[in-house]
Amino acid sequence: MTFDDFYFEYPLLDGLDAMGFYTPTPIQEKAIPIILDHYDLIACAQTGTGKTAAYVLPILNKIAAKGHKGLNTLILVPTRELAQQIDQQVQGFSYYIDVSSTAIFGGGDGHIYEQQRKALLKGADIIISTPGRLISQLVTGEIKFNHLEHLVLDEADKMLDMGFYEDIVKIIGYLPKDRQTLMFSATMPPKIRTLANKILHEPEQISLSISKPAAGINQLAYMTYDGQKLPLIHHLFKETSYQSVIIFASTKEKVKNLQFEFKQLGLKAKSFHSDLEQKDREDIMNEFKNKKLNIIIGTDILSRGIDVDGVDLVVNFDVPPDPEDYVHRIGRTARGESTGTAITFINEKDQRRFHHIEQLIERVLEKSALPEHLGAAPEYQPEKKQSSGFKKKFKPNFKRNPKKPS
Repeated sequence: MTFDDFYFEYPLLDGLDAMGFYTPTPIQEKAIPIILDHYDLIACAQTGTGKTAAYVLPILNKIAAKGHKGLNTLILVPTRELAQQIDQQVQGFSYYIDVSSTAIFGGGDGHIYEQQRKALLKGADIIISTPGRLISQLVTGEIKFNHLEHLVLDEADKMLDMGFYEDIVKIIGYLPKDRQTLMFSATMPPKIRTLANKILHEPEQISLSISKPAAGINQLAYMTYDGQKLPLIHHLFKETSYQSVIIFASTKEKVKNLQFEFKQLGLKAKSFHSDLEQKDREDIMNEFKNKKLNIIIGTDILSRGIDVDGVDLVVNFDVPPDPEDYVHRIGRTARGESTGTAITFINEKDQRRFHHIEQLIERVLEKSALPEHLGAAPEYQPEKKQSSGFKKKFKPNFKRNPKKPS
């Protein structure tokens, strides 16, 4: 099957051809006909499956075919990074179509807020927004959705996890009832079902295999004490030259500390977290995308908010608390048909968490042996209750300033 089989408008097909899009992914193949036929949809598909194009393309086709009268589509997303990413994709797909889009998100100054307000008032065809910032615009009473035809909730589960349920319901109160509503979520817990029942009308449903990492990911795991993690990082980077690396840590504070620790090891890395100004975050992401920065360190906000090709290594410095977050984290590598490596460090307290991950992915990962100079590692005994107060004294035997990844 090719995109020609959807009978898209020619300018849209020209845009797809220019971007090198020829064959739809499974989620696109299933979702596009449903959306073109004007049905509501709830789709369960993880990041990296092409879900953005699955809803953007049929919406663009409708606008190209019918023309536009103002604000046509509202896309709600959990983070500013995802809003910007989707806005860029819309602009790419609509290159040969007279369609405008704007990303609306918080964190900017008054000038940015005013730019966003004007975009809403003048009626950009497609608005991609975080719930909180859109609420602040709506309370002025100036924004109207009289011509809105499509509402999309992307990464709905993440929005609910971040506490946006009330904001989403409030926003929907401003929208016309006669609309097409599309919900995309990586997981389908009961709270998502409840929201879907509240805002969707007799929806079609799509569920792809969402809890299985891509086949191209080489998944590795190491049992480590906390004091062995940085020396292990040093060893791994000394053994192999990685071009593009994402390190995931459990907290914002640890992310900041790791940037300093990596500098002490002679590794150029930058931390990515919510305390940074918007411009700083954008600059870091651009450096990383353009391969001017090899290593980026962040929390789970990075697992869903970025789309970077060529990431060859993901390291879980800490085991994520939610098994689904593991799938999202390691999904940053081996995008499309490419391959990559994902490494997880498991300390004595995180064994049960990792066991839950193995149950989710239906696979027991071999625990790689530590290099001899790092000493003994904890035994993997996930069913045994671990003492949170146990600490192993460890003196790393390594030299500072190793060779940087080239």
